[in-house]
Amino acid sequence: MKLFYFRVNISYQSFEQLYKTPNTVVKVRDEAGQMIQLPAMRFVPFFSQLGVRGRFQLVLDDNNKFKKLVLLNQ
Repeated sequence: MKLFYFRVNISYQSFEQLYKTPNTVVKVRDEAGQMIQLPAMRFVPFFSQLGVRGRFQLVLDDNNKFKKLVLLNQ
């Protein structure tokens, strides 16, 4: 299992635009400096009036398949 930690701060308007566009990805740099691409749809459960904000943990299996995305704090 692989763990990645990163912060996201996307405004409501910006995320709404991402959400409406099919197959859109969000690119982030994890705390170790590695670039990660995630489908914007993975962030929908964390979308609020403030947009998408906080520190996240991404969990991948040993084959780099998505397992879960966890909001650690805002």
